[in-house]
Amino acid sequence: MKYKAIIFDLDGTLINSLEDIADAMNKVLIDNDYPTHNYESYNYFIGNGLRKLVTRALPENRRNEEEIDRCYELMMDYYGENCIQKTKPYTGIQALLDELNLKSIPMNVLSNKSDVLTKKITESIFPEYFNLVVGLTSEEFKKPNPFTAIQMSEQLNCTPSEIIFVGDSGIDMQTATQAGMYAVGVSWGYRPKDELFSEGAKFFLNEPSDLMELF
Repeated sequence: MKYKAIIFDLDGTLINSLEDIADAMNKVLIDNDYPTHNYESYNYFIGNGLRKLVTRALPENRRNEEEIDRCYELMMDYYGENCIQKTKPYTGIQALLDELNLKSIPMNVLSNKSDVLTKKITESIFPEYFNLVVGLTSEEFKKPNPFTAIQMSEQLNCTPSEIIFVGDSGIDMQTATQAGMYAVGVSWGYRPKDELFSEGAKFFLNEPSDLMELF
């Protein structure tokens, strides 16, 4: 199989954004006299969109829709202003993107982060690398729903089977599998290796340059 394009997840795959996300949520928790969480805990809060992260971070007895909505708005306001304070590419990602660019392989991003923030962060850290950069516009289309991934394949004039989908979570592997794409997991993200394989990873990257074996 000759792969013609790549779709990357963003957080935990291309960039380490955990500290900025955690700092923003902890700011909201502190301001509301709620207990905060350490960075390790946020590894398991990330992955289903930031609204779900807010739900997981709130005390169990405060997880009603009204409070979730309120804290989500506060978190997004703060995070939107501070989303690239500590966020940076993982080691080896820049070199991988340069090599893929030299080979003229179309690169794209699909994230469960809001579309506005996905575009802002990607354009700030990786200007001029990606064809399509798509974030969440509706909870209905949140990964692992494969709808947006399939839609992206149509825009790229590729069949899903011609696309490599790279991510760091079981949700990403589910998305790839349900879309009919080749699921590739990474070792440096927020989730353990066994989760990725159990959810459908067909190939595993111990470092970014390993992806070139598929080309």
